[in-house]
Amino acid sequence: MNLNKALKDTCISLNLRSSTKNGVIREMVDMLVAAGKIKDKDRQAVLNCVMARERKMSTGLQCGIAIPHGKTAAIDKLVTAFAVKKEGIDFGSQDGEPSRIFVMTVSSINYTGPHMEYLAEISKLLDNHAVRQRVLKTETAEEIVDVLTNE
Repeated sequence: MNLNKALKDTCISLNLRSSTKNGVIREMVDMLVAAGKIKDKDRQAVLNCVMARERKMSTGLQCGIAIPHGKTAAIDKLVTAFAVKKEGIDFGSQDGEPSRIFVMTVSSINYTGPHMEYLAEISKLLDNHAVRQRVLKTETAEEIVDVLTNE
């Protein structure tokens, strides 16, 4: 899996409006629909799979990162969205801290490889404190891609 290619093809928002976990998930799914990564007719199936995964266990990790994700038959390839909400929200994170950096992945139930590789690689990148700080200081989508692809 080529992380740089996946990041350059991702949907990015630096201004999430939502202030709740469910709102962030809906907003990120809507980003994918608006960008044509998910068909409008598949929006609800994608939303349902990400919400179902979130009910099993929060994808709020540590250090201000949340990685909501899911798998569904409604799509046939990995799609990703990346968002920032600098003031953070409660995402049920492992360390109890608000989440500020959000990475959503949705992929086909038939292909586990790219999904797991992407999650592992983006998690490794964001495990670095300096990278997280640089991401939070960005002002454009291009800067986010630059920070994440030049590490």
